[in-house]
Amino acid sequence: MLANYNILTVTHKKTNLKEIGDFVLKAPDQEAVRLQLEALKQQFHIKELLYLPTCNRVMYFFTTSEEVDERFISHFFQRVNPDMPLDILNSLDETVYHYQGQDALSHLFDVAASIDSLVIGERQILRQLREAYEQSQEQGLTGEYIRLAFQQAVVAAKAVYNKTRIGDKPVSVVSLAFQQMLRAHVHKDGRVLLVGAGQTNQLVGKFLSKYGFSNVTVFNRSVGKAEQLAATLGGKALPLADIREYREGFDCLVVCTGATEPVITNEVYSSLLNGEAGHKVVIDLSIPNNVDEATVAAFDFEYIEIEGLRNLAKQNLAFREREIERAHKVIADFLAEMPALLQQRQIELAMRTVPVEIKAVKDRALNEVFHKEVALLDEPTKALMEKMLAYMEKKCIGIPMKAAREAVLR
Repeated sequence: MLANYNILTVTHKKTNLKEIGDFVLKAPDQEAVRLQLEALKQQFHIKELLYLPTCNRVMYFFTTSEEVDERFISHFFQRVNPDMPLDILNSLDETVYHYQGQDALSHLFDVAASIDSLVIGERQILRQLREAYEQSQEQGLTGEYIRLAFQQAVVAAKAVYNKTRIGDKPVSVVSLAFQQMLRAHVHKDGRVLLVGAGQTNQLVGKFLSKYGFSNVTVFNRSVGKAEQLAATLGGKALPLADIREYREGFDCLVVCTGATEPVITNEVYSSLLNGEAGHKVVIDLSIPNNVDEATVAAFDFEYIEIEGLRNLAKQNLAFREREIERAHKVIADFLAEMPALLQQRQIELAMRTVPVEIKAVKDRALNEVFHKEVALLDEPTKALMEKMLAYMEKKCIGIPMKAAREAVLR
């Protein structure tokens, strides 16, 4: 059974993120996806199938007794995407990873533990894998053997997170910026100005909300986007053009816009200060920087800028990568258990008819073979006999099950 496990996957390691989309099922809704996956199962004699699409990988994890060779892989992806560009179709061996047997399980475990992720140690992939499994299960695409592999992969991933430091040290620039903001003693009741309401500052907003910051003002060229972000924080929104007239002061200023010229100049910063003294924190997450170099030189504030954060993120990612060897040692123990688990499950499935057959033997004995003799018995004796037979039935069911489990453990 172990040899029947297969994975066909395309990841960030072999292709750019845009081309990964060529290997994803194109469908308007989940029912259409289910129908396409069911068609794949039937056409390629696949017994069980789990489909995992993310922003940086697509994975088809399946069991089959068919040989998965170049011809199989080519036809498989032609069925996945009939419009796949010919140049990509002709270079599948350079793009698609194929894992089989123990290698397939090893890759699945690496994915679950975020060892194979674009950002090592990010636990989001475990949630994505769980959701993909639950969806495939609900759609009737998976069975006992993918269930066993998935459950063992989840247990292994949790052990990796608990026994190694692969998830330590943030590698998200926004997370690092927020940590430094907290270290700079910006309190929850501090006045926070967000300049820009794009994706980066939306992530900043999530951190602010999580940690209970509510005194937040959002400036943005599009007031609508500023209002949406401010609403999630219980703050207020203002057009970016009004920033020079803002006179309510601030404790922390977070800047991230798409502007190619400085947004925070000496004049703007001075007007925002409005004569205030005291400790100020300025976080510039823009590329290029939105805080003028002259402003950094002219005013006394704690400056946290994107390049320093990116360097710190690289250092933290390197730290996580050094934990991979330890993570693989943890995973090895769980991989080693899989053959025995599979063997035990195979025996259990093979013997699942035993209880029904034993009950049928008992019923035939009572109602056919010894029907006349039983009819001559009085009611107390019949009751005792049926009680004895029920006891023997239960024990007879348990004996082969126990023997099978012990055989696997040996």
